[in-house]
Amino acid sequence: MGHRKHSQPRRGSLAYLPHGRARSMEARIRTWINNDISNAPKILGHAGFKVGCLQIASVDDKEKTPNAGKQIIDIGTILATPPAVVVAARGYSDENKIYDVFASNLPKEIIKYVKPKKNGIKILENKLSKIKRLFVILAVIPSNVGLSQKKPYIFEVGINGNDMKEQLEFIKKNLGKSLKISDIFEAGTKIDVAAITKGKGWEGPITRWGVKRKQHKSRKSVREVGSLGPISPQNVMYTVPRAGQRGFHQRIEYNKRIMVVSNTTKNEFKINPKGGFKHFGFIDGDYIIIRGSVPGSIKRLIKLRTSIRSPQKKLIKPNVISIIR
Repeated sequence: MGHRKHSQPRRGSLAYLPHGRARSMEARIRTWINNDISNAPKILGHAGFKVGCLQIASVDDKEKTPNAGKQIIDIGTILATPPAVVVAARGYSDENKIYDVFASNLPKEIIKYVKPKKNGIKILENKLSKIKRLFVILAVIPSNVGLSQKKPYIFEVGINGNDMKEQLEFIKKNLGKSLKISDIFEAGTKIDVAAITKGKGWEGPITRWGVKRKQHKSRKSVREVGSLGPISPQNVMYTVPRAGQRGFHQRIEYNKRIMVVSNTTKNEFKINPKGGFKHFGFIDGDYIIIRGSVPGSIKRLIKLRTSIRSPQKKLIKPNVISIIR
């Protein structure tokens, strides 16, 4: 009974091994594209909190498709996007030294978790010849969207541009200021979203890897793997589907299109349902609607980044007719 009649491709992808739990509730973005080097410097990312899903009725603006010019209905994900505070500037030198310059007029919710240095901007200007890349450090306060968490999310975001002096001047102008989502992204932009997926806990190989159940009466167990490997050598390969953690992994999804960038005060769409969104409540302030699904659970932090795959040559603003809740 330890054989099979026909060969078969393995079940489940090994692309994301190991399937362990993420270390933090906050996803980490390590790569930032620098595509518009000829234009003025611009911050390449933002963040928001997942609210829920709805349906978007819009006109299909893809050329040479069967539904071009027709009304289509897609699923959309709403993110509450509070203003992001520019906490500091960060420079990396060739020796991988880090130079941080913090703003002096930070809110009380943020000043508890940072340690500003005096005359930091002068130190950064003097070391500008040694610095190979500049970043900004943004902070998003969860209480601004009605969440109970007091500690802000502080993370690093890249800047585009080729001239270090222009980037530094841009950072100096924006240090301590709050940037809205509309200052960074607009409707029609394609972005990448990074988040920690929903946690499923401990799962067996059937659910975790998609292994086929064994035949009735073939073994004492049905929902276990048929063979863990040969008798000799006596070890189990990492490619064998085993039980373990499923979910709560960091994932990045690419080329998500922003359909709506708005604010609840504009009354462009009646976004809040009666009684509020389930498990979240009411949105009060800036929000965006992304076409398709977004990883993570309700209230989880979703980081947004300018798309690094096939940058857009032409920005087409979507024609959103209505929103169906």
